[in-house]
Amino acid sequence: MDHEDTLKRLRNIEGHIRGIQKMVENDAYCIDLLRQIQAVQAALNKVSTNVLNDHLHSCLITAVRGEDPDERERVLKEITEVYEMANKV
Repeated sequence: MDHEDTLKRLRNIEGHIRGIQKMVENDAYCIDLLRQIQAVQAALNKVSTNVLNDHLHSCLITAVRGEDPDERERVLKEITEVYEMANKV
């Protein structure tokens, strides 16, 4: 995983959230707030996608190619749980 890119994205998101907080404090127009919230959600989704992609190309492949069937099942179960959690939101 490119930690520097991930950290940069997270710092940008953090700043964006602070901006949204100021918008709320200043009683900004609701639609403007919603647009900014959607932008943060999209940015978080990009970070999440990058982390998942890295996991699939490292941990998952290592487990699938490995000799331990329990480890394969554990990693596959983790992916399923993350997917189920994402769909609850």
